[in-house]
Amino acid sequence: MKRRAFAVALGLSLATVGVTACGSGASTGGGSNTIHVLVYGDASNKVEKQMVDTFNKTSKVKVVLDTIPGADYQAKLNTIINTAQAPDVFFNWGGGSIQPYVKADLLLPLDDMIAADPGLKGNFLSSVFDTAVIDGKSYGIPMRGTQPVLLFDNKKVLADAGLSVPKTWDDLLNAVQVLKGKGVTPFALGGGDQWPTLMWYEYVFDRVAGPELFQRALSGDKAAWESEDARKALGMLKQLVDAGAFGSNFDSVKFTDGGSPALLAKGKAAFELMGSWAYATQQDANPDFAAKDLGYSAFPSVAGGKGDPADVVGNTNNFYSVLKKSNHPETAAAFLKLMYSDEFVKAQLAIGNLPTTTNTERFLDTAASPEYSKYQYELVKAAPSFQLSWDQAYPPAATTPIHTAVQQFFDGKLDVDGFIKAMQALPAS
Repeated sequence: MKRRAFAVALGLSLATVGVTACGSGASTGGGSNTIHVLVYGDASNKVEKQMVDTFNKTSKVKVVLDTIPGADYQAKLNTIINTAQAPDVFFNWGGGSIQPYVKADLLLPLDDMIAADPGLKGNFLSSVFDTAVIDGKSYGIPMRGTQPVLLFDNKKVLADAGLSVPKTWDDLLNAVQVLKGKGVTPFALGGGDQWPTLMWYEYVFDRVAGPELFQRALSGDKAAWESEDARKALGMLKQLVDAGAFGSNFDSVKFTDGGSPALLAKGKAAFELMGSWAYATQQDANPDFAAKDLGYSAFPSVAGGKGDPADVVGNTNNFYSVLKKSNHPETAAAFLKLMYSDEFVKAQLAIGNLPTTTNTERFLDTAASPEYSKYQYELVKAAPSFQLSWDQAYPPAATTPIHTAVQQFFDGKLDVDGFIKAMQALPAS
Protein backbone atom coordinates (compact mmCIF):
# COMPACT_ATOMS: atom_id res chain seq x y z
CA MET A 1 0.00 0.00 0.00
CA LYS A 2 1.09 3.63 -0.02
CA ARG A 3 4.09 3.96 2.22
CA ARG A 4 2.64 6.17 4.94
CA ALA A 5 -0.93 4.96 4.72
CA PHE A 6 -0.43 1.21 5.09
CA ALA A 7 -1.00 0.84 8.81
CA VAL A 8 -3.55 3.61 9.06
CA ALA A 9 -5.76 2.17 6.33
CA LEU A 10 -5.81 -1.20 8.02
CA GLY A 11 -6.91 0.39 11.26
CA LEU A 12 -3.56 -0.29 12.94
CA SER A 13 -1.94 1.98 15.47
CA LEU A 14 1.75 2.40 14.83
CA ALA A 15 2.17 3.31 18.46
CA THR A 16 1.23 -0.25 19.42
CA VAL A 17 3.94 -1.83 17.29
CA GLY A 18 7.04 -2.96 19.12
CA VAL A 19 9.95 -1.00 17.69
CA THR A 20 13.61 -1.89 17.68
CA ALA A 21 15.70 1.17 16.97
CA CYS A 22 18.20 0.62 14.19
CA GLY A 23 20.82 2.44 16.15
CA SER A 24 20.82 -0.30 18.77
CA GLY A 25 23.23 -2.48 16.91
CA ALA A 26 21.77 -3.02 13.45
CA SER A 27 24.89 -3.02 11.31
CA THR A 28 26.37 -4.83 8.34
CA GLY A 29 29.64 -4.69 10.12
CA GLY A 30 28.25 -5.95 13.42
CA GLY A 31 28.78 -9.24 15.24
CA SER A 32 30.21 -12.10 13.19
CA ASN A 33 27.29 -14.38 14.05
CA THR A 34 24.35 -12.12 13.22
CA ILE A 35 22.70 -10.34 10.32
CA HIS A 36 20.13 -7.60 10.73
CA VAL A 37 16.86 -7.56 8.77
CA LEU A 38 15.04 -4.22 8.79
CA VAL A 39 11.29 -4.08 8.15
CA TYR A 40 8.39 -1.62 8.08
CA GLY A 41 6.81 -1.68 11.51
CA ASP A 42 3.19 -2.83 11.48
CA ALA A 43 0.99 -5.86 12.13
CA SER A 44 2.67 -7.94 9.41
CA ASN A 45 5.74 -8.07 11.66
CA LYS A 46 4.03 -11.05 13.28
CA VAL A 47 4.91 -13.17 10.26
CA GLU A 48 8.38 -11.71 9.92
CA LYS A 49 9.13 -12.59 13.53
CA GLN A 50 7.88 -16.12 12.87
CA MET A 51 10.20 -16.48 9.87
CA VAL A 52 13.16 -15.24 11.91
CA ASP A 53 12.40 -17.71 14.70
CA THR A 54 12.15 -20.56 12.19
CA PHE A 55 15.42 -19.60 10.54
CA ASN A 56 17.33 -19.17 13.78
CA LYS A 57 16.47 -22.70 14.92
CA THR A 58 18.93 -24.16 12.41
CA SER A 59 21.27 -21.34 11.36
CA LYS A 60 24.65 -20.76 12.98
CA VAL A 61 24.50 -17.12 11.93
CA LYS A 62 21.39 -15.66 13.54
CA VAL A 63 18.94 -13.10 12.14
CA VAL A 64 18.02 -10.06 14.25
CA LEU A 65 14.76 -8.38 13.25
CA ASP A 66 14.64 -4.57 13.51
CA THR A 67 11.54 -2.47 12.86
CA ILE A 68 10.82 1.19 12.16
CA PRO A 69 7.25 2.53 12.45
CA GLY A 70 5.70 2.78 9.00
CA ALA A 71 5.29 6.58 8.94
CA ASP A 72 9.03 7.00 9.56
CA TYR A 73 10.35 4.05 7.59
CA GLN A 74 11.50 5.56 4.30
CA ALA A 75 13.07 8.66 5.84
CA LYS A 76 15.02 6.70 8.46
CA LEU A 77 16.10 4.10 5.92
CA ASN A 78 17.51 6.90 3.76
CA THR A 79 19.39 8.22 6.78
CA ILE A 80 21.11 4.96 7.72
CA ILE A 81 21.44 3.13 4.39
CA ASN A 82 25.05 4.25 3.81
CA THR A 83 26.25 4.24 7.42
CA ALA A 84 27.62 1.68 9.86
CA GLN A 85 24.06 1.30 11.18
CA ALA A 86 22.75 -0.03 7.86
CA PRO A 87 20.99 -3.44 7.94
CA ASP A 88 22.09 -6.46 5.95
CA VAL A 89 18.61 -6.98 4.48
CA PHE A 90 15.82 -4.41 4.25
CA PHE A 91 12.15 -4.06 3.29
CA ASN A 92 11.22 -1.91 0.27
CA TRP A 93 8.74 -1.46 -2.59
CA GLY A 94 11.06 -2.29 -5.48
CA GLY A 95 11.09 0.05 -8.48
CA GLY A 96 11.96 3.65 -7.72
CA SER A 97 12.18 3.03 -3.99
CA ILE A 98 15.51 1.23 -4.42
CA GLN A 99 16.80 2.83 -7.61
CA PRO A 100 18.83 5.52 -5.80
CA TYR A 101 20.54 2.77 -3.78
CA VAL A 102 21.37 0.84 -6.93
CA LYS A 103 22.86 3.95 -8.52
CA ALA A 104 24.92 4.53 -5.38
CA ASP A 105 26.23 0.94 -5.69
CA LEU A 106 24.92 0.01 -2.23
CA LEU A 107 22.88 -3.06 -3.18
CA LEU A 108 24.01 -6.58 -3.95
CA PRO A 109 22.73 -7.95 -7.26
CA LEU A 110 21.00 -11.23 -6.43
CA ASP A 111 21.65 -12.99 -9.72
CA ASP A 112 24.40 -15.22 -8.27
CA MET A 113 22.05 -16.24 -5.44
CA ILE A 114 19.37 -17.03 -8.00
CA ALA A 115 21.80 -19.05 -10.11
CA ALA A 116 22.58 -21.13 -7.01
CA ASP A 117 18.90 -21.42 -6.09
CA PRO A 118 16.64 -20.81 -9.13
CA GLY A 119 13.65 -21.00 -6.78
CA LEU A 120 14.46 -17.49 -5.56
CA LYS A 121 13.07 -16.33 -8.91
CA GLY A 122 11.13 -19.26 -10.35
CA ASN A 123 8.89 -19.67 -7.32
CA PHE A 124 7.37 -16.18 -7.72
CA LEU A 125 4.97 -14.77 -10.31
CA SER A 126 7.14 -13.12 -12.95
CA SER A 127 4.99 -9.96 -13.24
CA VAL A 128 5.74 -9.31 -9.57
CA PHE A 129 9.36 -10.40 -9.40
CA ASP A 130 10.34 -8.08 -12.25
CA THR A 131 9.42 -4.97 -10.24
CA ALA A 132 12.77 -5.21 -8.44
CA VAL A 133 14.81 -5.88 -11.61
CA ILE A 134 16.82 -2.78 -12.49
CA ASP A 135 19.06 -2.52 -15.55
CA GLY A 136 18.68 -6.24 -16.10
CA LYS A 137 19.82 -7.24 -12.60
CA SER A 138 17.69 -8.58 -9.74
CA TYR A 139 17.77 -6.61 -6.50
CA GLY A 140 14.80 -7.91 -4.55
CA ILE A 141 12.95 -11.04 -3.43
CA PRO A 142 9.16 -10.68 -2.92
CA MET A 143 7.85 -10.81 0.63
CA ARG A 144 4.46 -10.10 2.24
CA GLY A 145 1.74 -9.89 -0.44
CA THR A 146 0.50 -8.29 -3.62
CA GLN A 147 -1.84 -5.28 -3.59
CA PRO A 148 -3.61 -4.74 -6.93
CA VAL A 149 -6.04 -1.84 -7.27
CA LEU A 150 -9.65 -3.00 -7.68
CA LEU A 151 -13.00 -1.35 -8.29
CA PHE A 152 -15.02 -1.92 -5.13
CA ASP A 153 -18.79 -1.48 -5.09
CA ASN A 154 -21.85 -1.44 -2.88
CA LYS A 155 -24.00 -4.27 -4.26
CA LYS A 156 -27.21 -2.92 -2.73
CA VAL A 157 -26.75 0.56 -4.20
CA LEU A 158 -26.13 -0.91 -7.64
CA ALA A 159 -29.16 -3.19 -7.39
CA ASP A 160 -31.41 -0.33 -6.28
CA ALA A 161 -30.20 1.70 -9.26
CA GLY A 162 -30.68 -1.18 -11.69
CA LEU A 163 -26.97 -1.22 -12.50
CA SER A 164 -24.35 -3.91 -12.83
CA VAL A 165 -20.58 -3.62 -12.50
CA PRO A 166 -19.23 -1.57 -15.46
CA LYS A 167 -17.29 -3.63 -17.98
CA THR A 168 -16.44 -0.75 -20.31
CA TRP A 169 -15.73 2.97 -20.02
CA ASP A 170 -19.08 3.72 -21.60
CA ASP A 171 -20.75 1.57 -18.92
CA LEU A 172 -18.91 3.58 -16.31
CA LEU A 173 -20.04 6.92 -17.75
CA ASN A 174 -23.62 5.66 -17.92
CA ALA A 175 -23.46 4.56 -14.28
CA VAL A 176 -22.32 8.07 -13.31
CA GLN A 177 -25.43 9.63 -14.82
CA VAL A 178 -27.83 7.05 -13.37
CA LEU A 179 -26.38 7.30 -9.88
CA LYS A 180 -26.33 11.10 -9.90
CA GLY A 181 -29.98 11.00 -10.86
CA LYS A 182 -30.66 9.02 -7.70
CA GLY A 183 -28.70 11.37 -5.47
CA VAL A 184 -25.78 8.97 -4.99
CA THR A 185 -22.13 9.97 -5.43
CA PRO A 186 -20.88 7.57 -8.11
CA PHE A 187 -17.31 7.18 -6.83
CA ALA A 188 -16.01 7.74 -3.32
CA LEU A 189 -12.60 9.38 -3.51
CA GLY A 190 -10.22 10.20 -0.67
CA GLY A 191 -8.72 13.12 -2.58
CA GLY A 192 -7.38 14.63 0.62
CA ASP A 193 -4.76 11.87 0.66
CA GLN A 194 -3.86 12.55 -3.01
CA TRP A 195 -2.58 9.02 -3.71
CA PRO A 196 -6.10 7.56 -4.13
CA THR A 197 -6.65 10.05 -6.99
CA LEU A 198 -3.47 8.83 -8.65
CA MET A 199 -4.99 5.35 -9.07
CA TRP A 200 -7.43 6.77 -11.63
CA TYR A 201 -4.59 8.14 -13.74
CA GLU A 202 -2.70 4.86 -13.58
CA TYR A 203 -5.61 2.80 -14.88
CA VAL A 204 -6.89 5.25 -17.50
CA PHE A 205 -3.39 5.78 -18.92
CA ASP A 206 -2.87 2.01 -19.04
CA ARG A 207 -6.20 1.30 -20.75
CA VAL A 208 -5.69 4.06 -23.33
CA ALA A 209 -1.97 3.74 -24.04
CA GLY A 210 -0.89 0.40 -22.61
CA PRO A 211 1.95 0.10 -20.08
CA GLU A 212 4.55 1.21 -22.61
CA LEU A 213 3.78 4.93 -22.30
CA PHE A 214 4.54 5.04 -18.61
CA GLN A 215 7.63 2.89 -19.05
CA ARG A 216 8.90 5.34 -21.67
CA ALA A 217 8.26 8.27 -19.35
CA LEU A 218 9.93 6.48 -16.46
CA SER A 219 13.03 5.83 -18.58
CA GLY A 220 13.37 9.55 -19.27
CA ASP A 221 11.38 10.02 -22.48
CA LYS A 222 9.62 13.29 -21.65
CA ALA A 223 7.81 13.26 -25.00
CA ALA A 224 5.68 10.35 -23.74
CA TRP A 225 3.73 12.72 -21.50
CA GLU A 226 2.72 14.96 -24.43
CA SER A 227 1.73 12.12 -26.76
CA GLU A 228 -1.72 11.83 -28.31
CA ASP A 229 -2.52 8.91 -26.00
CA ALA A 230 -1.55 10.89 -22.89
CA ARG A 231 -3.74 13.79 -23.95
CA LYS A 232 -6.63 11.42 -24.64
CA ALA A 233 -6.29 9.85 -21.18
CA LEU A 234 -6.25 13.28 -19.52
CA GLY A 235 -9.31 14.30 -21.51
CA MET A 236 -11.19 11.23 -20.28
CA LEU A 237 -10.26 11.97 -16.68
CA LYS A 238 -11.43 15.58 -17.03
CA GLN A 239 -14.69 14.32 -18.55
CA LEU A 240 -15.21 12.14 -15.50
CA VAL A 241 -14.53 14.95 -13.03
CA ASP A 242 -16.71 17.40 -14.94
CA ALA A 243 -19.54 14.84 -15.00
CA GLY A 244 -19.55 14.89 -11.19
CA ALA A 245 -18.32 11.32 -10.83
CA PHE A 246 -16.59 12.13 -7.53
CA GLY A 247 -18.99 14.69 -6.13
CA SER A 248 -17.84 18.21 -5.33
CA ASN A 249 -15.91 17.88 -2.05
CA PHE A 250 -13.61 14.92 -2.68
CA ASP A 251 -10.52 16.86 -1.59
CA SER A 252 -11.99 17.17 1.90
CA VAL A 253 -12.38 13.39 2.16
CA LYS A 254 -9.62 10.92 3.07
CA PHE A 255 -9.23 7.19 2.92
CA THR A 256 -6.76 7.14 5.78
CA ASP A 257 -9.26 8.43 8.36
CA GLY A 258 -12.02 6.10 7.16
CA GLY A 259 -13.93 8.80 5.28
CA SER A 260 -14.16 7.36 1.78
CA PRO A 261 -14.70 3.74 2.94
CA ALA A 262 -17.61 4.99 5.07
CA LEU A 263 -19.24 6.65 2.05
CA LEU A 264 -19.22 3.30 0.24
CA ALA A 265 -20.37 1.26 3.24
CA LYS A 266 -23.23 3.64 4.09
CA GLY A 267 -24.52 3.71 0.52
CA LYS A 268 -23.68 7.36 -0.05
CA ALA A 269 -21.35 6.27 -2.86
CA ALA A 270 -21.62 3.31 -5.24
CA PHE A 271 -17.96 2.59 -6.01
CA GLU A 272 -14.44 3.17 -4.75
CA LEU A 273 -11.26 2.55 -6.74
CA MET A 274 -8.77 1.37 -4.14
CA GLY A 275 -5.97 -1.06 -3.38
CA SER A 276 -6.87 -4.57 -2.32
CA TRP A 277 -6.35 -3.60 1.34
CA ALA A 278 -9.76 -1.88 1.17
CA TYR A 279 -11.41 -5.26 1.76
CA ALA A 280 -9.68 -5.68 5.11
CA THR A 281 -10.48 -2.05 5.94
CA GLN A 282 -14.20 -2.67 5.41
CA GLN A 283 -14.08 -5.96 7.34
CA ASP A 284 -12.64 -4.08 10.29
CA ALA A 285 -14.79 -0.92 10.17
CA ASN A 286 -18.00 -2.20 8.60
CA PRO A 287 -18.10 -6.00 9.00
CA ASP A 288 -21.77 -6.45 8.10
CA PHE A 289 -21.33 -4.49 4.88
CA ALA A 290 -18.17 -6.43 4.03
CA ALA A 291 -19.95 -9.74 4.52
CA LYS A 292 -23.14 -8.92 2.60
CA ASP A 293 -22.81 -6.05 0.15
CA LEU A 294 -19.14 -5.40 -0.68
CA GLY A 295 -18.37 -6.28 -4.29
CA TYR A 296 -15.17 -6.02 -6.31
CA SER A 297 -14.17 -6.15 -9.97
CA ALA A 298 -11.49 -5.24 -12.46
CA PHE A 299 -11.16 -1.77 -13.97
CA PRO A 300 -13.27 -1.36 -17.14
CA SER A 301 -11.88 -1.66 -20.66
CA VAL A 302 -11.58 1.32 -23.04
CA ALA A 303 -12.79 0.87 -26.61
CA GLY A 304 -9.92 1.32 -29.05
CA GLY A 305 -7.40 1.48 -26.21
CA LYS A 306 -3.98 -0.11 -26.52
CA GLY A 307 -3.97 -1.50 -22.98
CA ASP A 308 -5.03 -5.06 -22.25
CA PRO A 309 -8.19 -5.10 -20.08
CA ALA A 310 -6.44 -7.74 -17.97
CA ASP A 311 -3.63 -5.34 -16.99
CA VAL A 312 -3.54 -4.31 -13.34
CA VAL A 313 -1.90 -1.46 -11.45
CA GLY A 314 -0.99 -1.09 -7.81
CA ASN A 315 1.75 -2.37 -5.55
CA THR A 316 3.15 -5.57 -6.96
CA ASN A 317 4.60 -6.61 -3.61
CA ASN A 318 7.12 -5.62 -0.99
CA PHE A 319 10.67 -6.87 -1.35
CA TYR A 320 13.77 -7.76 0.61
CA SER A 321 17.03 -6.36 -0.76
CA VAL A 322 20.57 -7.08 0.43
CA LEU A 323 23.30 -4.54 1.14
CA LYS A 324 26.52 -5.15 -0.78
CA LYS A 325 28.65 -4.68 2.34
CA SER A 326 26.89 -7.39 4.34
CA ASN A 327 29.40 -9.75 5.97
CA HIS A 328 27.07 -12.72 5.47
CA PRO A 329 25.44 -12.72 2.03
CA GLU A 330 25.21 -16.52 2.17
CA THR A 331 23.10 -16.26 5.35
CA ALA A 332 20.91 -13.65 3.68
CA ALA A 333 20.40 -16.01 0.74
CA ALA A 334 19.42 -18.85 3.05
CA PHE A 335 16.96 -16.58 4.89
CA LEU A 336 15.39 -15.38 1.63
CA LYS A 337 14.53 -18.97 0.70
CA LEU A 338 11.90 -18.89 3.44
CA MET A 339 9.97 -16.30 1.40
CA TYR A 340 8.61 -19.07 -0.83
CA SER A 341 8.17 -21.71 1.85
CA ASP A 342 4.80 -23.26 2.68
CA GLU A 343 5.09 -21.91 6.22
CA PHE A 344 5.52 -18.36 4.94
CA VAL A 345 2.57 -18.58 2.53
CA LYS A 346 0.16 -19.96 5.12
CA ALA A 347 1.23 -17.40 7.73
CA GLN A 348 0.71 -14.49 5.33
CA LEU A 349 -2.69 -15.74 4.17
CA ALA A 350 -3.78 -16.09 7.79
CA ILE A 351 -3.33 -12.34 8.38
CA GLY A 352 -5.00 -11.34 5.11
CA ASN A 353 -1.95 -10.87 2.87
CA LEU A 354 -1.72 -12.55 -0.54
CA PRO A 355 1.77 -13.87 -1.32
CA THR A 356 2.84 -14.02 -4.96
CA THR A 357 4.56 -17.39 -4.82
CA THR A 358 3.65 -20.12 -7.27
CA ASN A 359 2.61 -22.38 -4.37
CA THR A 360 0.14 -19.82 -2.95
CA GLU A 361 -2.73 -21.31 -4.95
CA ARG A 362 -2.54 -24.54 -2.97
CA PHE A 363 -3.29 -22.73 0.28
CA LEU A 364 -5.94 -20.20 -0.74
CA ASP A 365 -8.68 -22.10 1.08
CA THR A 366 -6.86 -21.29 4.33
CA ALA A 367 -6.98 -17.52 3.71
CA ALA A 368 -8.91 -15.10 5.90
CA SER A 369 -11.29 -14.58 2.93
CA PRO A 370 -10.77 -17.50 0.48
CA GLU A 371 -13.06 -16.20 -2.30
CA TYR A 372 -11.48 -12.77 -2.28
CA SER A 373 -7.94 -14.13 -2.12
CA LYS A 374 -8.64 -16.47 -5.04
CA TYR A 375 -10.03 -13.60 -7.11
CA GLN A 376 -6.95 -11.46 -6.49
CA TYR A 377 -4.56 -14.31 -7.16
CA GLU A 378 -6.12 -15.18 -10.51
CA LEU A 379 -6.24 -11.49 -11.46
CA VAL A 380 -2.53 -11.01 -10.79
CA LYS A 381 -1.54 -14.36 -12.25
CA ALA A 382 -3.30 -13.59 -15.55
CA ALA A 383 -2.16 -9.97 -15.82
CA PRO A 384 0.00 -9.30 -18.91
CA SER A 385 1.25 -6.20 -17.07
CA PHE A 386 1.27 -5.22 -13.40
CA GLN A 387 2.22 -1.57 -13.35
CA LEU A 388 3.77 -0.32 -10.14
CA SER A 389 2.13 2.80 -8.70
CA TRP A 390 3.65 5.87 -10.33
CA ASP A 391 4.71 7.37 -7.00
CA GLN A 392 6.65 4.22 -6.19
CA ALA A 393 8.03 3.55 -9.65
CA TYR A 394 9.69 6.97 -9.58
CA PRO A 395 12.35 7.79 -6.95
CA PRO A 396 11.05 9.17 -3.62
CA ALA A 397 11.91 12.76 -4.63
CA ALA A 398 9.16 12.62 -7.27
CA THR A 399 6.35 11.64 -4.89
CA THR A 400 5.24 15.13 -3.85
CA PRO A 401 5.37 16.63 -7.37
CA ILE A 402 3.31 13.71 -8.72
CA HIS A 403 0.70 13.98 -5.98
CA THR A 404 0.46 17.76 -6.39
CA ALA A 405 -0.03 17.59 -10.17
CA VAL A 406 -2.59 14.81 -9.84
CA GLN A 407 -4.64 16.76 -7.30
CA GLN A 408 -4.40 20.09 -9.12
CA PHE A 409 -5.57 18.62 -12.44
CA PHE A 410 -8.64 17.11 -10.79
CA ASP A 411 -9.27 20.46 -9.06
CA GLY A 412 -9.04 22.37 -12.32
CA LYS A 413 -5.97 24.29 -11.18
CA LEU A 414 -3.88 22.70 -13.95
CA ASP A 415 -5.01 22.23 -17.53
CA VAL A 416 -3.79 19.42 -19.78
CA ASP A 417 -0.64 21.30 -20.80
CA GLY A 418 0.07 22.25 -17.19
CA PHE A 419 -0.17 18.63 -16.07
CA ILE A 420 2.10 17.50 -18.90
CA LYS A 421 4.72 20.11 -17.96
CA ALA A 422 4.57 19.05 -14.31
CA MET A 423 5.18 15.40 -15.21
CA GLN A 424 7.98 16.31 -17.61
CA ALA A 425 9.70 18.17 -14.78
CA LEU A 426 9.80 15.14 -12.45
CA PRO A 427 13.20 14.20 -11.02
CA ALA A 428 14.98 11.71 -13.28
CA SER A 429 14.56 8.07 -12.39
